[in-house]
Amino acid sequence: MKPVKVGLLGLGTVGTGVVRIVEGNQQDLNSQVGSPIVIEKIAVRSADKARNVEIDAAKLTIDPWEVIRDPEIDVIVEVMGGIDQTKEYILEALERGKHVVTANKDLMALHGSEILAKAQEKQCDVFYEASVAGGIPIIRTLIEGFSSDRIVKIMGIVNGTTNYIMTKMSQEAASYEDVLKEAQDLGYAESDPTSDVEGLDAARKMAILGTLGFRTNVELDDVAVQGISSVTKEDINYARNLGYEMKLLGIATSSNEHITISVQPTMIKQSHPLASVNGVFNAVYVHGEAVGETMFYGAGAGEMPTATSVVADLVAVVKNLKLGVNGLKAIVPYKTKKLQSPDQVFYKNFILLHVDDKAGVLAQITQVFAEYDVSLASVVQQPNEHNPDAEIVIITHRASKANLDRVLQHFEELDVIQRIKSVYRVEDI
Repeated sequence: MKPVKVGLLGLGTVGTGVVRIVEGNQQDLNSQVGSPIVIEKIAVRSADKARNVEIDAAKLTIDPWEVIRDPEIDVIVEVMGGIDQTKEYILEALERGKHVVTANKDLMALHGSEILAKAQEKQCDVFYEASVAGGIPIIRTLIEGFSSDRIVKIMGIVNGTTNYIMTKMSQEAASYEDVLKEAQDLGYAESDPTSDVEGLDAARKMAILGTLGFRTNVELDDVAVQGISSVTKEDINYARNLGYEMKLLGIATSSNEHITISVQPTMIKQSHPLASVNGVFNAVYVHGEAVGETMFYGAGAGEMPTATSVVADLVAVVKNLKLGVNGLKAIVPYKTKKLQSPDQVFYKNFILLHVDDKAGVLAQITQVFAEYDVSLASVVQQPNEHNPDAEIVIITHRASKANLDRVLQHFEELDVIQRIKSVYRVEDI
């Protein structure tokens, strides 16, 4: 039973978890794959740094190329992060016939098609389950579990930081600024939280899920992105009073072979399972034509959940090695990408307007909606002692994004509207 030798790039939080699992579960891993799995060499930034896991110092190197060019190493596990330089390491590893497991969502969202094409050329595996939703096995599910179905919608909470913030704002009526600081103090949010709170992290994950779910090459620029930094506790209070919870949702849909993907704060019915996903947890809802509605829930980040996904991919690589089928399971997009135009994208909307408190205002507003063929589900004028203007809350029926944009542009020119305070997507499913 010749051992399978692994080269590890990175020994941070996730890398440490990978070492713990591989070295602590040798008997279980051996029983699954029929041979030992050995971490042969590890690339680190500093060989002298104190670590939370016991490592033979002889295995450490500060040169990643030493790991990649080692002819004894069969599999490269990349958990170091980064994009351009890391891409070079991965492509070189594949060129040398080494299989790759990565947790790098940024790399796969931006360069996944190139990496997968190289893997197919060299008949190597590239697995990246941990790049989306941490310990939730959503990528393998999309590739294998839905292989006989056609996916029509993917909707997910795929960023734990923003979900923690939105949960606290909802449950404690706290402000965005206060909860963000708390999240930073607890280590849930970075000192520069832009990638999380502006939806960029979620957008990269949705690009990956869209590519796999719809079998077409979704690029990051194809994802419309709106973050949560403008969401107020008043918005969330309005949502709750109307029977909704506010979540940062990634939403990908396919209709007549045309797709649309977005990340945006969304009001979702309190009866929907996604509405009860709180704190730093993630969940992904997948709707297939045949199977109908399914949902996958779990820890979206953290040392052990993410490392579990990494090691599961490693086990899959080793099994393929034993069977001699490496490189045969890669999903290279084969469908021509067709994006829905704004005239083809339909959903309900929540709109909060600050308007002049006088007669005839509501008639002018409803006339604008009628002019652009946007019908209204409800219109409520709410008193607000902190606002001298009147507040009008509107829920539309499903309307095209193009028509709604025309309505909002017209509102900007209407003297009786002082401010378009908030506009959010509404999901009733």
